[in-house]
Amino acid sequence: MISPSQSEKILQALLMSPLTGAPLRKLAMELLDELPTYNWSGIYRLEGDTLILDEYVGAATDHTHIPVGRGVCGTAVAEDKNQVIEDVRELTNYLACSTQTRSEIVVLIKREEVTLGQIDIDGHTVAAFDASDEALLEKVGGILSGRW
Repeated sequence: MISPSQSEKILQALLMSPLTGAPLRKLAMELLDELPTYNWSGIYRLEGDTLILDEYVGAATDHTHIPVGRGVCGTAVAEDKNQVIEDVRELTNYLACSTQTRSEIVVLIKREEVTLGQIDIDGHTVAAFDASDEALLEKVGGILSGRW
């Protein structure tokens, strides 16, 4: 549900930025958080078998350390597969960060097939994310992995 012009604006801002590491990740989350259905935008770093909350924009969360295999974020790493969840209320292993969250998308950030972390976006409406969101987040992840 993201227009090509919205995607291009975000990607160009990241590509033109001289930032690297955490400051670039923070900028990416700030840019993504401006999108209408993106109500929480964050990055988790993978350290061993645990996802550690990195840069994010939105309400604070208790889920700062997530074991691989747990919740949508942990499942993405365990299955080595992006997750696009239309309605989180239908999941038995969902880790609720907000009672308002209805949908979630998690896209892995990789460098040469090694998972560095993931982009995690929560939305307050059912089916807030589609293939256009996944495509954009994969491109953002590619930029971030190059300057991790």
